[in-house]
Amino acid sequence: MDKPEIDFPDFDPPADLVVTDVTVGDGAEAAAGQTVSVHYVGVAHSTGEEFDASYNRGTPLQFRLGIGQVISGWDQGVQGMKVGGRRKLVIPPHLGYGDRGAGGVIKPGETLIFVVDLLGVS
Repeated sequence: MDKPEIDFPDFDPPADLVVTDVTVGDGAEAAAGQTVSVHYVGVAHSTGEEFDASYNRGTPLQFRLGIGQVISGWDQGVQGMKVGGRRKLVIPPHLGYGDRGAGGVIKPGETLIFVVDLLGVS
């Protein structure tokens, strides 16, 4: 899959996780406890600026799903995806980095927008 473009957010930040299937995959389904491999692009809702993208590094992110290795919005939002699928996750602060932000690139209280491509499940 090619790196997705995320349009500038023209909606109010949601109170809860919003999951939208952009493309439904036809491979294995991701479930808690499995190791998943994903490519992603992350954008800050307040600015529309990209803050991270695995595509830029050329290396997918691998993590065990549902055990807290990633932010809660990812643990919840990636479950149920099928390999080959692309999902947009709009993640409110309490399911992201909260009031602490992250590394100077994500401000405290930021709503996050990710487009995630599920490459593999094991």
